[in-house]
Amino acid sequence: MTAPYFPARLLLTTAALALAAGSAQADYTLHVLHTNDLHSRIESINKYDSTCSAEEETEGKCFGGIARVAAEVAKLRADLAGQNVILLDAGDQFQGSLFYTTYKGRDTAEFMTAIGYDAMAVGNHEFDDGPGALAAFIGAVPFPLVSGNLDVSRSPELNGKLHGTVVLTVGAEKIGIVSALATDTVETSSPGPNVLFQDEIESLKADVAALEAEGVTKIIALPHTGFVKDQEIAAAVPGLDAVVGGHSHTLFGEGGAAYPTMVGAVPVVSAYAYSKYLGHLVLTFDDAGHLKSATGAPILLDASVTPDPAIAARVAALAAPLAEVREKVVAETAAEIDGARETCRQQECAMGDLVADAMLARVQDQGVRIAITNGGGLRASIDAGPVTMGEVYTVLPFQNTLSTFEATGAVIVSALENGVSQIEEGAGRFPQVAGLMFSFDPAAAPGARVSDVKVAAGADWVPIDPAATYGVVTNNYMRGGGDGYKIFATEGRNAYDFGPDLADVLADYLAAHAPYAPATDGRITRK
Repeated sequence: MTAPYFPARLLLTTAALALAAGSAQADYTLHVLHTNDLHSRIESINKYDSTCSAEEETEGKCFGGIARVAAEVAKLRADLAGQNVILLDAGDQFQGSLFYTTYKGRDTAEFMTAIGYDAMAVGNHEFDDGPGALAAFIGAVPFPLVSGNLDVSRSPELNGKLHGTVVLTVGAEKIGIVSALATDTVETSSPGPNVLFQDEIESLKADVAALEAEGVTKIIALPHTGFVKDQEIAAAVPGLDAVVGGHSHTLFGEGGAAYPTMVGAVPVVSAYAYSKYLGHLVLTFDDAGHLKSATGAPILLDASVTPDPAIAARVAALAAPLAEVREKVVAETAAEIDGARETCRQQECAMGDLVADAMLARVQDQGVRIAITNGGGLRASIDAGPVTMGEVYTVLPFQNTLSTFEATGAVIVSALENGVSQIEEGAGRFPQVAGLMFSFDPAAAPGARVSDVKVAAGADWVPIDPAATYGVVTNNYMRGGGDGYKIFATEGRNAYDFGPDLADVLADYLAAHAPYAPATDGRITRK
């Protein structure tokens, strides 16, 4: 971990600084612009959070994209000229489109630098390609990446490159930034054995206290922990003035959580995901440094926001080599296939059934009877009509491969218990299945929620036998213990983790069943 970061860049003009100095007893207002969980949505997105087509763009049906983010940030900076403005990102810029698959964050570094971010939290997906990819990103940007609960002293790639705290000087005032990354990142990504995690709240308490000891009185938490934990942080960490979070893709504003959501006197905000919104939190402090008010709103980046032309041109140039792959039509679907986060992490969803069915169909001739995949691995819906390979990659961007192994019925039931153990948090471990039926009770204690587990036997369903051995297919991420499925790594036998890419399996299945008619059939029931 490095020492606290103090950037040389000041965000006010000389005249504005003089005015601030002459008004020492006046209120101080800080405009916090923020993004989170862009997940490589460099291009604009449609209502399914997938890449928007040129036709949809012409029809005004697109949202976000990095060129719209750039345009709205520039507009707000111009509108607020002479005022106090910072731009933060709460993590997970990596992973989610062919841009990341192709450029591995180099494009993101270029665009975030051009926009002028002031600080960024480390998200769990920043570790998807290991510490080395994160280190390369850090080396490519001029702003600090902060995560106070990570001990990277044993990591040769990251040692000395991450910041425990950051201090921004804005209008002659010091703004402290602290952060923490969800400790289950060891299960949801690939930080490796040399990145050690400390408790999020205890780490934040220590970092806030350290900043206060340096005389910093205005402190913002920028965690990548999710809305539930963000509220716990706001309640438990003394000295915080705001929590600007990410990770859970929570919708704030109209139709979602209140913006800001107040936890005692501490405002908690986030800006959904996929570049669809830009958050704008307005914090006003009295002359003693106490927070007087917190207002603002997330700004929907719809067709009314004209993309920045220079950024848009650069995006188009980077997209050109991807066109042949992404525009190839591989199938057709008769109706929308629902892959929304809100359903696939809570219950049976049409995309979950489709992907699990495709996995099982691919390996049934190997004696495999059960497919289990994680709802968090499904990243978008697909609209009705022609299905392109680009859409398939947006749904399944992680380049996971099929993994097959053998496990007892008892192991499978334990895996299902893990899958529903964090449903309250919308965790990605929720299991989507094929060749299997089960019920769960979210009101029961974790570890005792699953019941009525049955396995397909021809046209019938029979209770799973805890002692019997079954062939199972999953993805290599879960088979290696990801999303809490450690039991697959420790108890799975005769494993083979090097099957075909899951995106190719899905594309082939869709092509074989075109036009595909999405549906759910009650294989997962909620009590």
